[in-house]
Amino acid sequence: MNTSKSRYTTQRLVFGLFTATTLLTVIPIIAVVGYILWQGFPAFSWEFLTAMPRDGMRAGGIWPALVGTFYLTLGTAIFSVPLGIGAAIYLSEYAQDTPLTRLIRLAIINLAGIPSVVYGLFGLGLFVLFLNFGTSILAGSLTLSIMTLPVIISTAEEALRSVPQAFRVVSISLGGTRWQTIRRIVLPQALPGILTGVVLGLERAAGETAPILFTVAAFFLPSLPNSPLDATMALPYHLFVIATQVPGMPLQIQYGTALVLVIFVLVMNLIAATIRSRARAKRQW
Repeated sequence: MNTSKSRYTTQRLVFGLFTATTLLTVIPIIAVVGYILWQGFPAFSWEFLTAMPRDGMRAGGIWPALVGTFYLTLGTAIFSVPLGIGAAIYLSEYAQDTPLTRLIRLAIINLAGIPSVVYGLFGLGLFVLFLNFGTSILAGSLTLSIMTLPVIISTAEEALRSVPQAFRVVSISLGGTRWQTIRRIVLPQALPGILTGVVLGLERAAGETAPILFTVAAFFLPSLPNSPLDATMALPYHLFVIATQVPGMPLQIQYGTALVLVIFVLVMNLIAATIRSRARAKRQW
């Protein structure tokens, strides 16, 4: 009797500890988002989203920064997603467990922890100066792609490895080639996990300031970029500029810009969550 009571007390204590830990994690996030929403919502309007900045960026909208962030995120996806998923397929399905592949996996994990400013300096040296791309969308997208590749490769490889080996055995025993098995069986089953890694990588790319500071971001541009070799404004750098470099900047515009960036990331999450839920509904295990 005393043993059962002691176990019940321990269970309630552990449950309470986990609940408190969850609240300590969630409440500050909700508080930050709520404060940004409360401060930034008065500036939120259609004109704020679609107008060009005026009066030294103290008035008008954030349209160039919003478009620039979209271009950079799209460019990052074009370069990093195919390479990341391809590398994950090779490491998961083709590569043997050798010291070389273990070294590659260790390097990928270490690359994921490198500060973003280091990637910015690398992009400045390689893409901006050595390859002579200049401060451009192309240089910024390539730099962000290198930064997001470790996240995409690691999560995609884990998603591929989580697919039961029996699926592969059955497909090959029925006459399918290894590539047919990967393309028609393994990839569709691993799609939810792969999408998680892709979204995590692109979210980081959309919110980074240091890499684009060296490779693409402009303080102010009177027009939108016309080619991948043009510089552009971007929401993270624009937020940094109006918060620290522009005197007399209204607080509402600063928090309004931060709110748009938060919404941009949330929309990406919602799109990925919708695709993941549909893919999981079709999953056979």
